[in-house]
Formats: sequence, C-alpha cells, structure tokens
Amino acid sequence: MKRTFMLLFLVVMLVTGCAQEEIELVEEVTLTIEDETYYQRFQNAGISINVYNWGEYIPDGSDDGVLDLNAAFTELTGIKVNYTTFATNEELYAKLKGGGASYDIIIPSDYMISRMIYEGMLEELNFDNIPNYSYIMEKFKNQEHDPDNRYSVPYTWGTVGIIYDNTAIDPEETPMDWDILWNDEYKDSILMFDNPRDAFAIAELKLGYSLNTESPEELKHAAKVLIDQKPVVQAYVMDEIFDKMGAGEAILAPYYAGDAKTLMDEYDHLSFVIPQSGTNLFFDSVCIPKGAKQKEAAEMYINFLCEPDVAYAVTDYIGYSTPNQGAFDMLDEETQNDPIAYPDDAYLTEKTTVYKNLSEDTNQLMQTLWTEMKSAEVEHTNPWIVPIFMLLCILLSIAIVIRRHIRNKKDIF
Repeated sequence: MKRTFMLLFLVVMLVTGCAQEEIELVEEVTLTIEDETYYQRFQNAGISINVYNWGEYIPDGSDDGVLDLNAAFTELTGIKVNYTTFATNEELYAKLKGGGASYDIIIPSDYMISRMIYEGMLEELNFDNIPNYSYIMEKFKNQEHDPDNRYSVPYTWGTVGIIYDNTAIDPEETPMDWDILWNDEYKDSILMFDNPRDAFAIAELKLGYSLNTESPEELKHAAKVLIDQKPVVQAYVMDEIFDKMGAGEAILAPYYAGDAKTLMDEYDHLSFVIPQSGTNLFFDSVCIPKGAKQKEAAEMYINFLCEPDVAYAVTDYIGYSTPNQGAFDMLDEETQNDPIAYPDDAYLTEKTTVYKNLSEDTNQLMQTLWTEMKSAEVEHTNPWIVPIFMLLCILLSIAIVIRRHIRNKKDIF
C-alpha cells in the first residue's frame, strides 16, 4: 500500500516581458509501506511513545520538501510521538541512570549500548514485531557491542574525520592527519570535541594507542597530550561545530562524516578528510530502555524506521550512512561510491576501530582525567614577548656602549 504525504507547495513566478504569470507547482513525495495493516493495531488507542534521539537526527519537516517522519508515523499508526534530544551518549546515560525520565525509544552509540546491556538497562527486542529488520545489511549485524543482535537495530553508521577550511589549508601542502589539531599555526582556530570518549580517542590515535585501551599509563599520556593541545583550542564543542565552521569562526575541527557532508553541502569553503592513519567506526542504533511503558508500540516505531523509504529519507536528510540495504539501493551511484559516506570495505576492516565498553575503573579514570584536563590552567605565552625582550636587551646593550664611549671621551679631555 502506498502512503502519500504532501511535502512541498512551490510557487514559481514566470516573467515574460511586462507580464507575470503565477504558476502553482505541487511536489509530492511518497512513502511506500509494504504492510500497512501491520501499523493499524493501535489506531484510536490513545497511545503515545517517548523518543530520545540525537539533535538534528531525523527529518522533522522544518525544511521545505522534507517529510516530518514522526508526524508520518502518527498518521500511519495513530501513535503520538513525544520527541526530545540529547547531545552526548553520556548525557543520555545520566538521564536514564538517574531515573528521572521515562523513554520508549533511545538511539545510543555502540559503546554505550554495550555498557547499558551490561548494566541491565535495555529490553530484549521481539523481532517478530520488527519484520523489516531483514533489510539491515548482514555486515552490520553481530557487532561486538550487541553480538547476538538482541537489544539493538542499527539506525546509522559513520566514521570520524577532520573538517577544515579549504581556503586556509591546502591538503596537498599540509598533511591532514590527527596531529594537525595540535598545530599552533592554527591557534585559536581549532575546535575540539567536548566529550571524553571521542577526545581521548583522537589523542590515542595520535599516539598510536588502541581506542579501547585500558592502560592507566596510556590514558594518562593521552590526557597529557590533550592538555598540551589546550593552548591552540578555541573551544570544546559538539553541535556548535556546525555553526562555527559554517560561519568561518574556526578553521579545523574533528567531526562526524555525516554531519560533515551536510555542512559541505551548504558551504563551499569546507572540506573533509578521513585520516589514513585510522579512525573510529561508530554505530548509532535504536534500543528500548528497560521498563519502557509501550514496548510493542516502540517496536512498531523501530520497524517503521527500517522501512526502506523511511531509512532513505533519514540518510538523505542527515547525511549519515545507512545500514539498510533497501535504502542504500535507492541512493544514486555517486553517493554509493562516496569515500566519505561509504569508505571501501578494506579501509573499514584495516583502519577503523569500533569503541568497546570499557571497565568501570577505566571509565572513572577517563572521566577524572577529562575533568582535570578541562580545569587545568594552561599558560598562554604571548608569541611577541620573547622577540620584544630580545630587542630591549639589544637596545640596552647599545645604550650602555654609547654611554661608556661618551664617558671615555670626557675622561680624555
């Protein structure tokens, strides 16, 4: 059954000589739902679900020509969606751990999923209620954070790289690897991730350590490297990277490939590179928190997100890579072969690492080191102090020589 949702009402003014003709063009976008009867179970039941997702991570109808997927789900099922957002996995975890909020759907990243599984914070999924799971590519199943595919369904995936201002940096002249984020040539124009796991990972990549190291010595070394970076960092940010890089307020930043693609579509002066030395491969997946009040309705929402047309709308809007084979097949050939969105399997196998859930002791140590790093006082030396001091010394020496010369002349006469 094909469901049609009106997306865009466009008015075009055609001008011929002095006459103007107004023509109304209506563009429709369709969602193809394979089994519409599946979605009728809760019609008129007055059910609502609470969804907790990353910011700017689902088509919301805010732009012309973009479908509001939550509204489409409500129209299809009768289930109201209460939608709120978070900025980091740690924020999501703290909210659930504190018990102050009730959610039916959450979309954490891989390492946080494994932590929440370990701590008994997620419901096992009933895949009889998620028949569209069959669209998820096999290579994205049985990942280490959920090896038996019991608690999560992949939503998006991607890599971390470096976004940069191509009017200020020529990658053919300047090597684009992680240590460029420590380059004092770009002092006060570098942004850094404001969360410990991603920030430590970049320092670990720079040092050649594992992204999943549990060595206290290596973590302390990474923290020292992050402290060394502080003098060149303009700000520690997350979502603000988008605005700052777009507005030209910064030159360099680590960034997620999906967000980078969206940003580059808007601004020609920005480019993105995935360092050849290696990077993090991440998955954001849909889960149901333990004790969710509307588990069946939540599984229906997960199934809806796995509809190929819906998964395509997600990847087309947010720029992140899709694990859904039906959605991938709908992409144009250029996108399918884009090395930023879809790096080749050899690079993914040889050069990327998926975060693992670290031990509690390691998590606590990393958080402590992160807090100490953020609060550390760093002496910002004015680069002009040394040359000015040297100039003053030279002038003082000249003055002493002249004075002695004058005194010697007086003594002669």
